[in-house]
Amino acid sequence: MAKTNSKTVKRVVRHRRIRAKISGTSSVPRLSIFKSNKFIYAQLIDDEAGKTLASSSGMTIKAKNKTEQAVKVGEDLAKKAAEKNIKKVVFDRGGFIYTGRVKAIADAARNAGLSF
Repeated sequence: MAKTNSKTVKRVVRHRRIRAKISGTSSVPRLSIFKSNKFIYAQLIDDEAGKTLASSSGMTIKAKNKTEQAVKVGEDLAKKAAEKNIKKVVFDRGGFIYTGRVKAIADAARNAGLSF
């Protein structure tokens, strides 16, 4: 039986609190981040329609380390967003603290043209 104080439970609680305050639309989608022990995932989500507009994953990207993988995922997602004429997004860190890989993916997406 899992502890009620586990890191995952705390992250889910933080994520619910964040999601209560932010939402994406078709013109300003939500940039959602999820990270596992091996990979990082990012999606642009239109919450009104319940659709994923674009996504990128570290599973398809070769990199030397996880931070470099996150940078490449952020750049790839920003490129896919530019193809769909999306320039502005709402950032959803998914309950993860804004450091390391989460910060790397956000900075890479900003440098590649997304604004948030």
